[in-house]
Amino acid sequence: MNPALQALLVIVIGVGGCVGYFFLSNVILDKVLFPARGPNAGRNTSRANMIRPWLFLMPAMVALGLYLAYPVFATLWLSLNRDGNFVGLANYASMMGEAKFWESMRNNMLWLIVVPAASTAFGLLAAQLTDRIGWGNIAKSLIFMPMAISFVGASVIWKLIYDTRPVDQAQIGLMNALWLKFEGGIGSTLLLRLLPGLLVLAMLLLLLWTAWSLIRPMMAGGNRGGWIVAGRVVGAALALFLGYELATWLVGIVTNDLPYGEPQTWLSQPYWNSFFLMAVLVWIQTGFAMVILSAALRGVPEDTIEAALLDGANPFQIFFQVKVPQIMPTIVVVWTTITIVVLKVFDIVLAMTNGQWETQVLANYMYDKMFRALDWGVGSASAMIIMLLVTPILVWNVYNARKEMR
Repeated sequence: MNPALQALLVIVIGVGGCVGYFFLSNVILDKVLFPARGPNAGRNTSRANMIRPWLFLMPAMVALGLYLAYPVFATLWLSLNRDGNFVGLANYASMMGEAKFWESMRNNMLWLIVVPAASTAFGLLAAQLTDRIGWGNIAKSLIFMPMAISFVGASVIWKLIYDTRPVDQAQIGLMNALWLKFEGGIGSTLLLRLLPGLLVLAMLLLLLWTAWSLIRPMMAGGNRGGWIVAGRVVGAALALFLGYELATWLVGIVTNDLPYGEPQTWLSQPYWNSFFLMAVLVWIQTGFAMVILSAALRGVPEDTIEAALLDGANPFQIFFQVKVPQIMPTIVVVWTTITIVVLKVFDIVLAMTNGQWETQVLANYMYDKMFRALDWGVGSASAMIIMLLVTPILVWNVYNARKEMR
Protein backbone atom coordinates (compact mmCIF):
# COMPACT_ATOMS: atom_id res chain seq x y z
CA MET A 1 0.00 0.00 0.00
CA ASN A 2 1.18 3.50 -0.78
CA PRO A 3 2.64 5.11 2.40
CA ALA A 4 0.59 8.29 1.91
CA LEU A 5 -2.62 6.27 1.52
CA GLN A 6 -1.68 4.18 4.54
CA ALA A 7 -1.14 7.32 6.65
CA LEU A 8 -4.49 8.74 5.50
CA LEU A 9 -6.19 5.45 6.37
CA VAL A 10 -4.66 5.46 9.85
CA ILE A 11 -5.85 9.04 10.43
CA VAL A 12 -9.38 8.24 9.25
CA ILE A 13 -9.60 5.07 11.33
CA GLY A 14 -8.05 6.73 14.41
CA VAL A 15 -10.17 9.87 14.37
CA GLY A 16 -13.28 7.96 13.27
CA GLY A 17 -12.76 5.38 15.97
CA CYS A 18 -12.49 8.07 18.68
CA VAL A 19 -15.59 9.90 17.46
CA GLY A 20 -17.50 6.63 17.14
CA TYR A 21 -16.49 5.51 20.63
CA PHE A 22 -17.59 8.72 22.34
CA PHE A 23 -20.83 8.92 20.33
CA LEU A 24 -21.86 5.30 20.85
CA SER A 25 -20.88 5.24 24.52
CA ASN A 26 -23.01 8.33 25.19
CA VAL A 27 -25.94 6.86 23.25
CA ILE A 28 -25.77 3.60 25.23
CA LEU A 29 -25.41 5.51 28.51
CA ASP A 30 -28.28 7.95 27.87
CA LYS A 31 -30.69 5.73 25.89
CA VAL A 32 -30.14 2.21 27.22
CA LEU A 33 -28.55 2.15 30.67
CA PHE A 34 -29.93 5.35 32.24
CA PRO A 35 -32.67 6.80 30.02
CA ALA A 36 -33.89 10.26 31.04
CA ARG A 37 -37.55 9.31 31.10
CA GLY A 38 -40.08 7.72 33.41
CA PRO A 39 -40.35 8.06 37.18
CA ASN A 40 -36.57 7.65 37.67
CA ALA A 41 -35.54 10.24 35.06
CA GLY A 42 -33.83 12.55 37.57
CA ARG A 43 -31.87 9.76 39.25
CA ASN A 44 -30.87 8.26 35.88
CA THR A 45 -29.62 11.64 34.64
CA SER A 46 -27.57 12.11 37.80
CA ARG A 47 -26.04 8.62 37.48
CA ALA A 48 -25.27 9.14 33.81
CA ASN A 49 -23.49 12.41 34.58
CA MET A 50 -21.42 10.65 37.23
CA ILE A 51 -20.34 7.92 34.81
CA ARG A 52 -19.80 10.13 31.75
CA PRO A 53 -16.36 11.52 32.80
CA TRP A 54 -15.07 7.97 33.20
CA LEU A 55 -16.15 7.18 29.63
CA PHE A 56 -13.90 9.99 28.42
CA LEU A 57 -11.05 8.94 30.70
CA MET A 58 -11.26 5.22 29.93
CA PRO A 59 -9.27 5.20 26.62
CA ALA A 60 -6.46 7.20 28.22
CA MET A 61 -6.48 5.00 31.34
CA VAL A 62 -6.38 1.82 29.26
CA ALA A 63 -3.55 3.21 27.13
CA LEU A 64 -1.57 4.32 30.19
CA GLY A 65 -2.11 0.97 31.85
CA LEU A 66 -1.09 -0.91 28.73
CA TYR A 67 1.94 1.18 27.80
CA LEU A 68 3.15 2.43 31.20
CA ALA A 69 1.88 0.41 34.16
CA TYR A 70 2.21 -3.05 32.59
CA PRO A 71 5.81 -2.48 31.32
CA VAL A 72 6.85 -1.35 34.81
CA PHE A 73 5.63 -4.54 36.46
CA ALA A 74 6.91 -6.69 33.58
CA THR A 75 10.36 -5.07 33.83
CA LEU A 76 10.37 -5.56 37.61
CA TRP A 77 9.55 -9.25 37.11
CA LEU A 78 12.29 -9.63 34.47
CA SER A 79 14.81 -8.01 36.82
CA LEU A 80 14.10 -10.76 39.35
CA ASN A 81 14.45 -13.61 36.84
CA ARG A 82 17.24 -15.17 34.79
CA ASP A 83 16.60 -17.62 31.96
CA GLY A 84 13.02 -18.04 33.17
CA ASN A 85 14.02 -18.84 36.76
CA PHE A 86 13.35 -16.63 39.75
CA VAL A 87 16.68 -15.46 41.19
CA GLY A 88 15.60 -12.64 43.49
CA LEU A 89 18.14 -9.82 43.69
CA ALA A 90 20.93 -11.74 41.95
CA ASN A 91 20.68 -9.57 38.83
CA TYR A 92 21.04 -6.44 40.94
CA ALA A 93 24.07 -7.93 42.70
CA SER A 94 25.62 -8.88 39.35
CA MET A 95 24.98 -5.37 38.01
CA MET A 96 26.54 -3.69 41.03
CA GLY A 97 29.61 -5.88 40.67
CA GLU A 98 30.40 -4.43 37.23
CA ALA A 99 32.75 -1.47 36.86
CA LYS A 100 30.73 -0.16 33.89
CA PHE A 101 27.64 0.23 36.07
CA TRP A 102 29.47 2.38 38.61
CA GLU A 103 31.06 4.34 35.77
CA SER A 104 27.59 5.06 34.42
CA MET A 105 26.37 6.06 37.90
CA ARG A 106 29.29 8.47 38.36
CA ASN A 107 28.73 10.00 34.94
CA ASN A 108 24.98 10.34 35.52
CA MET A 109 25.64 12.14 38.81
CA LEU A 110 28.04 14.49 37.00
CA TRP A 111 25.43 15.11 34.30
CA LEU A 112 22.80 15.76 36.99
CA ILE A 113 24.98 18.41 38.62
CA VAL A 114 26.21 20.22 35.51
CA VAL A 115 23.45 20.09 32.86
CA PRO A 116 20.38 21.30 34.86
CA ALA A 117 22.45 24.01 36.54
CA ALA A 118 24.04 25.26 33.31
CA SER A 119 20.84 25.03 31.26
CA THR A 120 18.78 26.86 33.88
CA ALA A 121 21.45 29.53 34.42
CA PHE A 122 21.94 30.19 30.69
CA GLY A 123 18.18 30.10 30.13
CA LEU A 124 17.60 32.64 32.92
CA LEU A 125 20.37 34.87 31.56
CA ALA A 126 18.96 34.66 28.02
CA ALA A 127 15.42 35.37 29.26
CA GLN A 128 16.55 38.48 31.11
CA LEU A 129 18.73 39.85 28.30
CA THR A 130 16.38 39.15 25.40
CA ASP A 131 13.54 40.96 27.17
CA ARG A 132 15.69 44.11 27.27
CA ILE A 133 16.55 44.40 23.57
CA GLY A 134 14.42 45.44 20.61
CA TRP A 135 15.08 42.30 18.59
CA GLY A 136 14.56 40.02 21.57
CA ASN A 137 11.95 37.85 19.83
CA ILE A 138 14.38 37.06 17.01
CA ALA A 139 17.09 36.22 19.53
CA LYS A 140 14.66 33.96 21.42
CA SER A 141 13.77 32.16 18.20
CA LEU A 142 17.45 31.48 17.48
CA ILE A 143 18.13 30.27 21.04
CA PHE A 144 15.03 28.08 21.03
CA MET A 145 15.80 26.60 17.59
CA PRO A 146 17.94 23.67 18.92
CA MET A 147 14.80 22.36 20.66
CA ALA A 148 13.46 21.54 17.17
CA ILE A 149 16.47 19.30 16.47
CA SER A 150 16.47 15.68 17.57
CA PHE A 151 19.12 14.53 20.02
CA VAL A 152 20.72 12.40 17.30
CA GLY A 153 20.74 15.31 14.85
CA ALA A 154 22.32 17.59 17.46
CA SER A 155 24.88 14.89 18.24
CA VAL A 156 25.90 14.68 14.58
CA ILE A 157 26.30 18.48 14.46
CA TRP A 158 28.48 18.57 17.56
CA LYS A 159 30.46 15.51 16.50
CA LEU A 160 31.50 17.51 13.44
CA ILE A 161 32.47 20.40 15.74
CA TYR A 162 34.72 18.01 17.70
CA ASP A 163 36.04 16.27 14.55
CA THR A 164 39.77 15.53 14.33
CA ARG A 165 41.84 15.18 11.15
CA PRO A 166 45.55 14.29 10.78
CA VAL A 167 48.09 17.09 11.22
CA ASP A 168 48.79 17.39 7.49
CA GLN A 169 45.08 17.88 6.64
CA ALA A 170 42.77 20.86 7.04
CA GLN A 171 40.68 20.65 10.19
CA ILE A 172 36.93 20.73 9.53
CA GLY A 173 36.12 20.57 13.25
CA LEU A 174 35.62 24.02 14.79
CA MET A 175 37.32 23.06 18.06
CA ASN A 176 40.53 21.91 16.40
CA ALA A 177 40.48 24.77 13.89
CA LEU A 178 40.47 27.19 16.84
CA TRP A 179 42.91 25.14 18.89
CA LEU A 180 45.58 25.22 16.15
CA LYS A 181 45.47 29.03 16.20
CA PHE A 182 47.25 28.99 19.57
CA GLU A 183 51.03 28.64 19.55
CA GLY A 184 51.95 29.19 23.20
CA GLY A 185 52.64 32.95 23.13
CA ILE A 186 51.18 35.77 25.18
CA GLY A 187 47.80 35.43 23.46
CA SER A 188 47.63 31.75 24.38
CA THR A 189 48.55 32.51 27.99
CA LEU A 190 45.89 35.21 28.19
CA LEU A 191 43.05 33.26 26.55
CA LEU A 192 43.81 29.73 27.76
CA ARG A 193 45.24 30.35 31.23
CA LEU A 194 44.59 33.80 32.68
CA LEU A 195 40.96 34.40 31.63
CA PRO A 196 39.74 30.82 32.27
CA GLY A 197 41.65 30.82 35.56
CA LEU A 198 39.98 34.05 36.71
CA LEU A 199 36.55 32.76 35.65
CA VAL A 200 37.00 29.45 37.51
CA LEU A 201 38.38 31.30 40.55
CA ALA A 202 35.32 33.58 40.60
CA MET A 203 32.99 30.58 40.37
CA LEU A 204 34.96 28.81 43.12
CA LEU A 205 34.66 31.82 45.44
CA LEU A 206 30.94 32.07 44.67
CA LEU A 207 30.41 28.39 45.57
CA LEU A 208 32.39 28.78 48.81
CA TRP A 209 30.32 31.84 49.70
CA THR A 210 27.14 29.87 48.92
CA ALA A 211 28.25 27.00 51.17
CA TRP A 212 29.08 29.43 53.98
CA SER A 213 25.73 31.22 53.57
CA LEU A 214 23.93 27.89 53.96
CA ILE A 215 25.93 26.76 56.98
CA ARG A 216 26.13 30.08 58.87
CA PRO A 217 22.45 30.18 60.05
CA MET A 218 22.82 26.68 61.50
CA MET A 219 25.97 27.69 63.38
CA ALA A 220 24.06 30.66 64.79
CA GLY A 221 21.27 28.36 65.98
CA GLY A 222 18.61 29.44 63.46
CA ASN A 223 16.38 27.38 61.15
CA ARG A 224 16.03 24.38 63.43
CA GLY A 225 13.38 22.70 61.27
CA GLY A 226 14.44 19.21 60.20
CA TRP A 227 13.76 19.63 56.50
CA ILE A 228 15.36 23.08 56.42
CA VAL A 229 18.52 21.81 58.12
CA ALA A 230 18.68 18.80 55.79
CA GLY A 231 18.25 21.02 52.75
CA ARG A 232 20.98 23.37 53.92
CA VAL A 233 23.37 20.50 54.61
CA VAL A 234 22.73 18.93 51.19
CA GLY A 235 23.09 22.31 49.46
CA ALA A 236 26.34 23.09 51.28
CA ALA A 237 27.74 19.62 50.53
CA LEU A 238 26.87 20.03 46.85
CA ALA A 239 28.47 23.49 46.75
CA LEU A 240 31.64 22.14 48.40
CA PHE A 241 31.79 19.22 45.96
CA LEU A 242 31.50 21.57 42.99
CA GLY A 243 34.09 23.81 44.65
CA TYR A 244 36.49 20.87 44.88
CA GLU A 245 35.95 20.12 41.19
CA LEU A 246 36.60 23.75 40.28
CA ALA A 247 39.72 23.84 42.46
CA THR A 248 41.01 20.81 40.53
CA TRP A 249 40.26 22.63 37.27
CA LEU A 250 42.05 25.74 38.50
CA VAL A 251 45.20 23.79 39.35
CA GLY A 252 45.06 22.09 35.95
CA ILE A 253 44.60 25.39 34.10
CA VAL A 254 47.65 26.87 35.82
CA THR A 255 50.02 23.88 35.77
CA ASN A 256 49.16 21.66 32.77
CA ASP A 257 51.39 21.67 29.70
CA LEU A 258 49.12 22.30 26.73
CA PRO A 259 49.93 20.41 23.49
CA TYR A 260 49.99 23.39 21.15
CA GLY A 261 49.98 22.69 17.43
CA GLU A 262 48.54 19.17 17.77
CA PRO A 263 44.92 18.35 16.78
CA GLN A 264 43.06 16.90 19.77
CA THR A 265 40.69 13.93 19.80
CA TRP A 266 38.28 15.68 22.14
CA LEU A 267 35.80 12.83 22.55
CA SER A 268 38.42 10.27 23.61
CA GLN A 269 39.83 12.29 26.51
CA PRO A 270 38.46 10.73 29.75
CA TYR A 271 36.63 13.00 32.17
CA TRP A 272 36.70 16.02 29.84
CA ASN A 273 34.82 14.19 27.09
CA SER A 274 31.79 13.93 29.39
CA PHE A 275 31.66 17.72 29.51
CA PHE A 276 31.89 17.87 25.71
CA LEU A 277 28.83 15.60 25.57
CA MET A 278 27.01 17.66 28.19
CA ALA A 279 27.48 20.77 26.03
CA VAL A 280 25.10 19.24 23.48
CA LEU A 281 22.26 18.81 25.98
CA VAL A 282 22.88 22.24 27.52
CA TRP A 283 22.68 23.73 24.00
CA ILE A 284 19.32 22.04 23.47
CA GLN A 285 17.73 22.64 26.88
CA THR A 286 18.75 26.29 27.26
CA GLY A 287 15.99 27.30 24.83
CA PHE A 288 13.38 25.42 26.85
CA ALA A 289 14.54 27.06 30.10
CA MET A 290 14.60 30.49 28.44
CA VAL A 291 10.99 30.30 27.20
CA ILE A 292 9.57 29.19 30.57
CA LEU A 293 11.64 31.63 32.64
CA SER A 294 10.95 34.51 30.26
CA ALA A 295 7.21 34.04 30.85
CA ALA A 296 7.84 33.93 34.60
CA LEU A 297 9.92 37.13 34.52
CA ARG A 298 7.17 38.95 32.65
CA GLY A 299 4.76 37.90 35.38
CA VAL A 300 6.76 39.64 38.12
CA PRO A 301 4.63 42.53 39.47
CA GLU A 302 5.89 45.93 38.32
CA ASP A 303 5.10 47.38 41.76
CA THR A 304 7.91 45.40 43.39
CA ILE A 305 10.42 46.56 40.77
CA GLU A 306 9.34 50.20 41.10
CA ALA A 307 9.63 49.96 44.89
CA ALA A 308 13.16 48.56 44.55
CA LEU A 309 14.10 51.41 42.18
CA LEU A 310 12.77 53.99 44.64
CA ASP A 311 14.89 52.38 47.37
CA GLY A 312 17.99 52.88 45.19
CA ALA A 313 18.53 49.27 44.06
CA ASN A 314 20.79 48.73 41.05
CA PRO A 315 19.90 46.36 38.15
CA PHE A 316 21.83 43.45 39.70
CA GLN A 317 20.06 43.84 43.03
CA ILE A 318 16.68 44.08 41.31
CA PHE A 319 17.37 40.90 39.35
CA PHE A 320 18.85 38.74 42.12
CA GLN A 321 16.94 40.08 45.13
CA VAL A 322 13.56 41.00 43.62
CA LYS A 323 12.92 39.02 40.44
CA VAL A 324 14.68 35.71 41.12
CA PRO A 325 13.04 35.09 44.55
CA GLN A 326 9.59 35.65 43.01
CA ILE A 327 10.16 33.18 40.15
CA MET A 328 11.96 30.58 42.28
CA PRO A 329 9.09 28.02 41.98
CA THR A 330 9.36 28.25 38.19
CA ILE A 331 13.14 27.87 38.37
CA VAL A 332 12.69 24.72 40.46
CA VAL A 333 10.20 23.28 37.94
CA VAL A 334 12.57 23.99 35.03
CA TRP A 335 15.50 22.50 36.98
CA THR A 336 13.64 19.30 37.87
CA THR A 337 12.23 18.89 34.35
CA ILE A 338 15.72 19.09 32.84
CA THR A 339 16.92 16.69 35.57
CA ILE A 340 14.42 14.08 34.35
CA VAL A 341 15.69 14.54 30.78
CA VAL A 342 19.27 14.07 32.02
CA LEU A 343 18.43 10.84 33.85
CA LYS A 344 17.08 9.40 30.59
CA VAL A 345 19.91 10.71 28.35
CA PHE A 346 20.80 8.07 25.79
CA ASP A 347 20.85 9.31 22.19
CA ILE A 348 23.73 11.76 22.64
CA VAL A 349 26.06 9.24 24.24
CA LEU A 350 25.13 6.49 21.78
CA ALA A 351 25.61 8.69 18.71
CA MET A 352 28.85 10.38 19.80
CA THR A 353 30.89 7.86 21.82
CA ASN A 354 28.69 4.76 22.29
CA GLY A 355 29.75 4.77 25.94
CA GLN A 356 33.46 4.42 25.14
CA TRP A 357 36.31 6.32 26.81
CA GLU A 358 34.57 6.36 30.19
CA THR A 359 31.42 8.17 28.98
CA GLN A 360 28.90 5.43 29.79
CA VAL A 361 25.54 6.50 31.28
CA LEU A 362 22.72 4.44 32.80
CA ALA A 363 20.38 4.43 29.80
CA ASN A 364 23.19 3.40 27.43
CA TYR A 365 24.31 0.73 29.92
CA MET A 366 20.74 -0.62 29.98
CA TYR A 367 20.64 -0.69 26.16
CA ASP A 368 23.96 -2.53 25.94
CA LYS A 369 22.82 -5.17 28.42
CA MET A 370 19.35 -5.74 26.99
CA PHE A 371 19.87 -5.52 23.25
CA ARG A 372 23.54 -6.28 22.71
CA ALA A 373 24.48 -8.70 25.46
CA LEU A 374 20.86 -10.01 25.57
CA ASP A 375 21.11 -10.06 29.37
CA TRP A 376 17.49 -9.20 30.07
CA GLY A 377 17.82 -9.65 33.81
CA VAL A 378 20.63 -7.13 34.38
CA GLY A 379 19.20 -4.82 31.70
CA SER A 380 15.82 -4.79 33.43
CA ALA A 381 17.53 -4.19 36.79
CA SER A 382 19.27 -1.12 35.39
CA ALA A 383 15.94 0.08 33.97
CA MET A 384 14.42 -0.17 37.45
CA ILE A 385 17.32 1.88 38.86
CA ILE A 386 16.57 4.63 36.32
CA MET A 387 12.89 4.53 37.27
CA LEU A 388 13.73 4.76 40.98
CA LEU A 389 15.89 7.83 40.32
CA VAL A 390 13.23 9.53 38.19
CA THR A 391 10.20 8.81 40.42
CA PRO A 392 11.03 11.18 43.35
CA ILE A 393 11.57 14.05 40.93
CA LEU A 394 8.25 13.33 39.19
CA VAL A 395 6.46 13.24 42.55
CA TRP A 396 8.11 16.52 43.52
CA ASN A 397 7.01 18.15 40.26
CA VAL A 398 3.41 16.96 40.68
CA TYR A 399 3.39 18.15 44.30
CA ASN A 400 4.65 21.61 43.31
CA ALA A 401 2.17 21.85 40.42
CA ARG A 402 -0.77 21.04 42.71
CA LYS A 403 0.54 23.41 45.36
CA GLU A 404 0.65 26.27 42.84
CA MET A 405 -2.86 25.45 41.62
CA ARG A 406 -4.17 25.62 45.16
